Amino acid sequence: MTDVAYDPWSPDFVADPYPVYSALREEAPVFFHEPTRQWVISRYEDVSALLRSRSVGRSYLHTASHEEFGQLAEPEFLRPFWDLIRAGMLDVEPPTHTRLRRLVAKAFTPRMVEGLRPMVRRLAEELAGGLVERGGGDLLAEVAEPLPVTVIAEMLGVPAADRRLLRPWSADICGMYELNPSQDTQQTAVRAATEFSEYLRGLARERSRAPREDLISALAQVVDEGDRLTEDELIGTCVLLLNAGHEATVNSTGNGWWSLLRNPAELDRLSADHSLIPSAVEEILRYDTAAPMFERWVLEDISVAGVDIPRGAEVALQFASANRDPSVFAEPDRLDLAREPNPHISFGLGIHFCLGAPLARIELTESFGALLRLAPGLELTAEPKWKPGFVLRGLTALHVAVPSS
Repeated sequence: MTDVAYDPWSPDFVADPYPVYSALREEAPVFFHEPTRQWVISRYEDVSALLRSRSVGRSYLHTASHEEFGQLAEPEFLRPFWDLIRAGMLDVEPPTHTRLRRLVAKAFTPRMVEGLRPMVRRLAEELAGGLVERGGGDLLAEVAEPLPVTVIAEMLGVPAADRRLLRPWSADICGMYELNPSQDTQQTAVRAATEFSEYLRGLARERSRAPREDLISALAQVVDEGDRLTEDELIGTCVLLLNAGHEATVNSTGNGWWSLLRNPAELDRLSADHSLIPSAVEEILRYDTAAPMFERWVLEDISVAGVDIPRGAEVALQFASANRDPSVFAEPDRLDLAREPNPHISFGLGIHFCLGAPLARIELTESFGALLRLAPGLELTAEPKWKPGFVLRGLTALHVAVPSS
């Protein structure tokens, strides 16, 4: 049952994985999936425990070489990609991760993020207003995509003329996170990583000489007990902030509006009471998770739900399944915009908990708020289709109409 039903390359599974997840949680909460060579973990209790466990990690290279860990060495042509990614904190483990997160957090502070809210609200209202003026359009392309990339560009200090470059770079780099990316996808990711690195290196050096009121300048100047980010680490951090903060937010916006439009009673409830927006955002993140699966390497032998998993294996933690686990969420398949409590794990847990979660919540809150205020009665004009990727799960487009008032 499991090998046939769990198929992350199947369009039907990508469109609606939840019946399969329900069966897995009941019948095979931990099983080995031969096509991906991964142990699939689907229950909330197990996923959350592994996210906090130091027996698994985003990387194993702090403990062993590829060969020592039983893995093939990475092709040399991928070096520019991995050098860039591993210069940030996402794919490294302590003590390197601890050091990088401490330094970045000194610049990327809660106060700084909250200070972005007026700018985010203004941008959200401009984009929503444009959609209204046109009588509708593709909500993804016209609102969801421009908002986070503009916010991150403003935050980093990327000149307005260069911002058109960021979205393609981000999308091309993130293609590497899908399961078994093709050779073309890998080559494209390397090219994007190289171009983005070169661009940011020039910008970082310029800001080191002449700092401004932006995050690149702040990261270049941050010092903690004599320690500071290297130029490569600064660049890796900026790329991580764009990729992690952009792709997931775009997909969360599209998935969220599709969830609302499929549940008109809840959309009416939200339209009538905008004070529900913060809890609605949390429920949207839970209900149709934009990053449904995260992988971890097993650093030492572990046992999960009575199943032994050896060192060197890879586990596929099913966030989207955990977020629908009935042992944690009452009526998990029902969209409840006032759900309380709502301990979803869409931002992760443990040391890799998403550093950008506060900014993502601001962007989603202001985006949904602007559309609810300015475009009441939003209507779907075409059934949306899902992109083929599963690790970053989202719609290709979301075409809507805004009825004239």
